[in-house]
Amino acid sequence: MTTHSYSRLVTLAGLASTATAGILIIAKLTAWLLTGSSSLLASLTDSLMDISASLINLFAIRYALAPADDDHSFGHGKAESLASLAQAAFITGSALVLVMNGFSRLIAPEPMRNIDLGLWVTVGSFVLTLVLVLIQGYVVRRTNSQAVKADRLHYQSDLLFNAGVLLALVLSAWGWLWADGLFAMLLGLYILKGAVEIGYEAVQTLLDRQLPDEERAQIEQLAISVPGVNGVHDLRTRQSGQMKFIQLHLELDDQLPLVYAHALADQAEAAIRQMFPQADIIIHMDPMSVLATEAPEEGARVLHSQG
Repeated sequence: MTTHSYSRLVTLAGLASTATAGILIIAKLTAWLLTGSSSLLASLTDSLMDISASLINLFAIRYALAPADDDHSFGHGKAESLASLAQAAFITGSALVLVMNGFSRLIAPEPMRNIDLGLWVTVGSFVLTLVLVLIQGYVVRRTNSQAVKADRLHYQSDLLFNAGVLLALVLSAWGWLWADGLFAMLLGLYILKGAVEIGYEAVQTLLDRQLPDEERAQIEQLAISVPGVNGVHDLRTRQSGQMKFIQLHLELDDQLPLVYAHALADQAEAAIRQMFPQADIIIHMDPMSVLATEAPEEGARVLHSQG
């Protein structure tokens, strides 16, 4: 995928998320004022957090897409992870508000007004959020953007959240007033769990965690599949935004002329880039005789080609 296509899709997802949160805030504020529902207040609070997180996400994505410069030679991709971390903080705050508000309403339940209006607003919120999640899912499949993925997880939890609010309103209409507070607490705890997962993933990326094992295995196999490459070692990987950073050493015959060694490195890079087009690849070439003199623990890390 080209950088232009990536930029267009993630920006679309960010704008859709922000617009959806804005519409839901207006609808839920009106419904809460007219019903007095604790669950709807919790849902309104969540939407206020949504729009704050979405705005941060939108600006972070645009910054992350900026090309590398003199001060940021590896690009600005980690802005996406910072946005995910900020979202985790917002979601945590939202979840704690829901739990506290739900507990208060659970121990002191109050009858609601205009429940029909609350039901219609909740159903509309569910449908609108579902459309947004489908859009975000398409963007994630095409771009694998971490920021959009985190935002999608948040709105996926909102689907369950809206379903819970709907059930709480129905039960309250039947006279079970405690349901309003109980569902607000349960949904708050569920959202808190999602916030912890988002925050953990963002921190791991900021700490330059390696790419998944299956991707590392693919990189190694692609490199040693080049005729003339005897093995691979010291593979190092990380990801920043859409960019994957890959460094590895090729093991080549001692007497191979430099021009041929360079050609083999180019072939290995081309093979890897075909699988990972958005990658910054650095390949070092080592003669086999040098590897033979390395310490045993170093040699244990060497991956050799079969045959």
